[in-house]
This record gives sequence, structure tokens and C-alpha cells, in this order.
Amino acid sequence: MKYDFGADSFNLKDLWATEAALLTIMLAYNLMSLFRQGILKNDSVPAKPDVQHTLKTLRYRLFAKAGYITKDSRKKIINLAVAMRQRERFEGLWNRSRTFTLPVKFTPIFSP
Repeated sequence: MKYDFGADSFNLKDLWATEAALLTIMLAYNLMSLFRQGILKNDSVPAKPDVQHTLKTLRYRLFAKAGYITKDSRKKIINLAVAMRQRERFEGLWNRSRTFTLPVKFTPIFSP
């Protein structure tokens, strides 16, 4: 969390604000970890199947892409500027995300 999210020192003046910042960072870390495990599935380095990249590497390879928003009737469309050699990889990730199921089942607990 220190290197990926800059969570090495975020001490705020109020205890509750510090706790809220920590919980937000932990949630973001867990969601990113779930994304790595569920969607990427060790796809990042074919020669080394056990390699899991850090968020810094994923940020530059996946998330920091140029794009622009267009409109088609009432729909807004995000057009990403991705090189042709990377498009197949992105399409594969989108297809995996459509069939992704969570590894655990969440059941809300209601107390009477």
C-alpha cells in the first residue's frame, strides 16, 4: 500500500478522518487486488505466469491511456487511443470482465 497508493504517511488532524482515509485506501487496494486476480489472471507476463505487477506498472500499462468522449444520440462513448498491438489485449480484458464472478458470495446481515 505504501508504494502503490502513497499510504506511507497520511496522518490527519482528526482521528476519524485518519481512519476514514485508511479505510478508503484499504478498499481501493482490495478492489485493485480483486481486479488483478480476477481479470488479469497472471496474463501480464506469459513467460513468467506467477508474476503479479504492482499498481504502478498497471497504471501505465492499462489505466493511463489517452481517450476522448463522443456522443451517439443520447449515449456517451469513451474512445481510447490504443495501439493496434494492444487492442487484442484490451478486448480480452473486457471480455473477461463480462464473465467475471466474485470468488466469494456477499450476504447482507440484517439485525431485527
